[in-house]
Amino acid sequence: MTIRPARETDVPVILALVRGLAEYERLADQAVATEDDLRRTLFGPRPHAEVVLAEDERGVNGFALFFHNYSTFRGRPGLYLEDLFVIPERRGEGIGKALLLHLKDIAIERGCGRMEWSVLSWNEPAVGFYQRLGAEVMDDWRICRIDLP
Repeated sequence: MTIRPARETDVPVILALVRGLAEYERLADQAVATEDDLRRTLFGPRPHAEVVLAEDERGVNGFALFFHNYSTFRGRPGLYLEDLFVIPERRGEGIGKALLLHLKDIAIERGCGRMEWSVLSWNEPAVGFYQRLGAEVMDDWRICRIDLP
């Protein structure tokens, strides 16, 4: 298995993985992104996020989408993992762990002070997975959101 940066030609695969993640998270009705949206925001003149793909001879098995945030307390950038998804038939093979460790390497290489992400509270398999890898689940922080038009 290799982990590689996504290319613009991967947009259909990325969208399929995003929809798979949305279905798994019981949020399929909220997954309204199109190929054009992903092409413009991931590979346009000002990319807003990056994607890495886990791939082997059977094809793409998973992805991670991330972008940089900033910690004023640390005075350094951070790496925010927006999505991590492995196709159901390939779970348990270490692909998710490989993707997460790959992002950790990117964060260290880029001088980031931390990596952060969110996990749905009901998703106990994911919470356990992250904790086994050394992540701290921060119960005292809550996500706030304002949806914009």
